[in-house]
This record gives sequence, structure tokens and C-alpha cells, in this order.
Amino acid sequence: MLQSTGRHRRTRTLSVAAAVAVAAGAGGVHLGFSEDGASAAAPTKTVTVSSTAQLEAAVKAATAGTVIQVRGGTYYPTRTLKSSVNGTSSARITLKAAAGAKVRIDGSKLPDGSWLAGIYGDYWTVANITWQNSPAQGFVATSSVGGVFKNLVTAHNGDSGFTLRGDGTTNNLVRNLDSYGNYDPSGHGQNADGIAVKFGSGTGNKITGARLYNNSDDGLDLWQFSSPVTIEHSWAYGNGGNRWKDPDFEGNGNGFKLGGGGASVAHVVTHNAAWNNTKHGFTENSNTGAMSLNRNTAYANAGSGYYFATGKARLGKNLAVRNKGGLSKLGPSTVSAGNNWDKGIATPALKSTKASTAYGARKPNGSLPTTTFLTTGSTTIGSTMN
Repeated sequence: MLQSTGRHRRTRTLSVAAAVAVAAGAGGVHLGFSEDGASAAAPTKTVTVSSTAQLEAAVKAATAGTVIQVRGGTYYPTRTLKSSVNGTSSARITLKAAAGAKVRIDGSKLPDGSWLAGIYGDYWTVANITWQNSPAQGFVATSSVGGVFKNLVTAHNGDSGFTLRGDGTTNNLVRNLDSYGNYDPSGHGQNADGIAVKFGSGTGNKITGARLYNNSDDGLDLWQFSSPVTIEHSWAYGNGGNRWKDPDFEGNGNGFKLGGGGASVAHVVTHNAAWNNTKHGFTENSNTGAMSLNRNTAYANAGSGYYFATGKARLGKNLAVRNKGGLSKLGPSTVSAGNNWDKGIATPALKSTKASTAYGARKPNGSLPTTTFLTTGSTTIGSTMN
């Protein structure tokens, strides 16, 4: 029997999540004691999975504090990986690749119309996993609070690669996402975005360090999301091209579509770049809100660099070069100052127009690759491309 130390001992019972994981041979349970022997704020249950069945069971049974580590390989779930369980700010639910592992979760065996992943809970961390080949959406978080989604890839899915949606979508961080090649054949390409923040509300959501490219519709789409979203240090390129040889193709091809569907929202868009999209680089899409766009770059888009014809957007220190539809198209309520189309503002020379380094591998921590593409050296105008 343990000798009393003056502290109350708390009896712990293995959760359903841990019991399922252990029964599946998937791992163990770590109770989360601090170095002095006192109990930590919440137990951490670490589950290591190495088969599709174990992965499905672990996600289904996760509870607050569960850490699901996925060993390297490709996993083929036969049903949507789905959970409505909440973590807490001190006991998050984590789904991640094991250290050094390359993990692909592939939806090619899912029934038609299925999402690959659907998270309906709060305080999830999902990291270092590729979500690919879903018949519909790749990864969807609905009405989630406090999510951290980092170093993910969402590729070649049958609708948008990554989606935040629903009311109560609050304080989520999407960091270092690569989302590409997503295409919805049933809609002839008109719905599949790199990242979609749609049909919902909630403050504090941020997207940073994303590369959104070669999707059938838009790079980023904020359709009918009624709360401000912050988008920073992200790149959208090559969207809207008919790479699928669809004779009835309907993809739009904006880099950053910042509203629509009656929304009037003041999104904040800083240090992003859009190039080689088949429509506009940046567009309000009829969002009448007082959006703020600062230090962005639009290059060689088929439409306008910046299309803000109806709203009250405030554009400052943005750069537009070689866009076929013109540098910008602005309405009478738009505030424009310090941009290279404004009177007295010179267009700085670009250091490079070769994008190969921007397409390269990310840094070990998942951040964007170093590039001189579209950089100018200016400290007053255009994206810094980092």
C-alpha cells in the first residue's frame, strides 16, 4: 500500500477509448503525472495504430486527452473517420503521424458521397497527415472550437480539400496546409476549393502558411461565412484549370474568394499571393463588408488582380503585375491607398518570375519554402512571400 503524502489519491478507470485501443492491440495509456508525482491537469491516453481497423476504432472511441499516433503507411478506411467528442483546452484530442512517419489516409474505398474525415468536436489537434482520394470532401471540421490543424495535405478529393463550416466555428488555426488537385466531377468542378470556410459563423479563425493550388474551383472560398476570418502568408495558384478534361467544366478559378451569398464581413487578408489563376487573384465576390487587404501580391491572373467593385474594402500597399483583366477593378466605396495602381506609387521590380522554388518542399517545421519568386525587396508594398 502506498504511504500517504497528504494529498488525496484519485482513482482512475480506463476510458472506453483506452479500452478499445488496448483491446485492438493499438497501444497503451499514460496517466500524465508531473515530475513531482502530482497528477497533471488531465490524463493523456496515447494510442498507437498501425492498421485501418485500429485507426477507425481509435477515432471513434477517442475522449478528452487521447493522443492517436499513426504509424507510417497508407490507410484505407471504409467509412468516414468521424467524431463528435470534445477535448478541452487542457486535454486536447490529438490525431497525428508518429514521429518521422509519412501517413496517408486514402478514401478510395469509401462509398460514393462520403467525406474522408468529419470532426464535430472541440479542441482537436490534427497534424502531419495526408488526406487524399475521397469521393467527396477530404477533411471537414463542423462547428468546432479551438481546433489546430497543421502540416496537413488534402489532395485529389472529390470536393473541397479542407473545410471549416457551421455556426460556432471559433478560434480554429489552419497552419501550413497544402491543398491541391481537388475536383468534384458531379458538379463539373464548380465546388472543389483548396480550403473552404463556408456556411457558418464564429470569430478567431486563422489560415496561415497555406498553398492552395490546381483545384477545380477556387484556392480559398469564404462563401456565406458571416464572421471575420484572418488569412495570412498563404499562396493560391493555378486554380480553375480544366485538368480533368471535363467537357462541361464549370470551375471558377479565383485565388482568394472572400465572401458571397449575402455576407457582409470584414475579413483580414495580409501577405498573401495569387498567381496564374483562371479568374481573379483576390475578389470580394459581392461581400460588402469593410475587408482589409494589405501587402498582398497578384500576378498573371486571367482576371483582375483585385476585384472589389461593390463593397467597402480597404486596400493598402498591395501589388498587382501582369494580370490580364487589369491590375484592379474597384468600386466607389472601396478605399485604396499605397497600392501600385494608385497615383504616385511606383511598381517595384520583381526579383524573380520563376515559380519553381515556391513549388518546392516545405521546411522541416512545415513552413513555406524559401523563394525569391514575386519578391521585390520592398518593405512598403507587396507580399514578402514567406
